[in-house]
Amino acid sequence: MACSKLSLLLFSFVVLLGCKGKQAGPPPPSGPVEVGVVTVEEAEVTLMTELPGRTSAFRVAEVRARVNGVVLKRHFTEGGDVKEGDPLFDIDPAPFEAAAESARATLIRASATASNARTQATRAERLVNSGAGTQQDLDNAQAALKVAEADVASAQAAVKAATINLGFTKVKAPISGRIGRAAVTEGAYAQQSPATLLATIQQLDPMYVDVTWSNAEVQRLQRDVASGKIKGAEGQAEVSLYLDDGHVYEHAGKLQFADVSVDPTTGSISLRALFPNADRGLLPGAFVRARIEEGKRPKAILVPQRAVTRDGKGRPSALVVNDQSKVERRSIVTEREVGDAWLVIDGLKPGDRVIVEGLQKARPDADVVVVDAKEKKKPS
Repeated sequence: MACSKLSLLLFSFVVLLGCKGKQAGPPPPSGPVEVGVVTVEEAEVTLMTELPGRTSAFRVAEVRARVNGVVLKRHFTEGGDVKEGDPLFDIDPAPFEAAAESARATLIRASATASNARTQATRAERLVNSGAGTQQDLDNAQAALKVAEADVASAQAAVKAATINLGFTKVKAPISGRIGRAAVTEGAYAQQSPATLLATIQQLDPMYVDVTWSNAEVQRLQRDVASGKIKGAEGQAEVSLYLDDGHVYEHAGKLQFADVSVDPTTGSISLRALFPNADRGLLPGAFVRARIEEGKRPKAILVPQRAVTRDGKGRPSALVVNDQSKVERRSIVTEREVGDAWLVIDGLKPGDRVIVEGLQKARPDADVVVVDAKEKKKPS
C-alpha cells in the first residue's frame, strides 16, 4: 500500500513538471501581427554639417610704444570700450619737444643760408652777363645754392620727424573696440625697440568663428554640387551657432571664406564665419559648435532611425512590407543623420512601406497587418 502511494506521488510530480515545461515562453502568435509603417517619400532636405570651432575678434590691435619714454598717465578704464582716436597713454614729451625746437632752429638757419646763396648766385650771373665776372664764379655760386637748398630740405624733414615723434607721446586708440587690461602703469619706461606692449584692443562686433572641415568632406560636397545631387547654397551659406553651454546663439552668421590650402598635419581646411555681436554675447576664444548649411538635396529619402537595424558588421537594414503584406528584410545604404532620421541613398524607393512599430514581432516572410505609424516625425 505504501509503495502504491509513493508511485502515485512520483507520477503526479512528473506530470506537474511536464506541464510547467510546456508553458515556458510566450505562445506563438495565432495570426498576422499588426505593425506600424511609414511610406517612403522623396522630399527636398537641407543638409547641415556641425563642426567645432572657436570665436575670434573681428579686429585686434596691439597698442605699442613708438618712442622711448616714461609713461605719465593712463586715460582709459580697463575692460571698457574705446573709440578710434581716443587718448590712451601720455609718454613724457619733454625730450621730443626739445628735439622739435632744435629741428625748427636748424631749419631757420638753413633757410637763411639758402637765401644768401640765392642772392650770391644771382649777382654772379649778372656779372658774367656784363663781362665783369668769370664763369667759374658763377658755377661756384650755383653749387653753393644747391647745397643750401639741400640743407633746407634736410632740415624740413628733421622738423617733420621731430613733430611725428612728439605726436607719438600721445598714444591714441588705432581702432574702436573693447580694451583689456593695461600692460604698463604710470612711471614705467616704454621702449621703441623692442616696442613695449601698452594694451590690446579687440573689435567684438561683428565676431569671427573659425572652424576646420575635413578636406575629403569638402571635395565630396563639391562633387555633389557639380553633379546636381545637391543644390549649393545661394550666396553666402548660413551658419547657426551652438554655445558651449548648449544654447543656440540667437543671431545667424554667414560663411565668409575657406582657406586656400590644406593643413598637412590634419588634412583639414579652415573656414571662417561672421556673426553679428552687438550685445557682446560672444567673447573671443570661446568654444562653439557651428552648423553650416551645405545645400539642399532635391530628392532625398529619409527613414526614422528607429526603423533601421544593423548586423554584427554594422551593415544597416530595414523591414519592408511588400504588396502581398509580407515582411522583407531590405539591405540599405545610409549616408548621414538628418535630425532623427537616416538619409538613405540606396535600398529604398518612394512608395516602400517601412516598419517602424512592432519590429520585435515582425519576422521576414511573415504575414502582417499594416497600420499607419502612431508617430511619424519629420526630421528637422
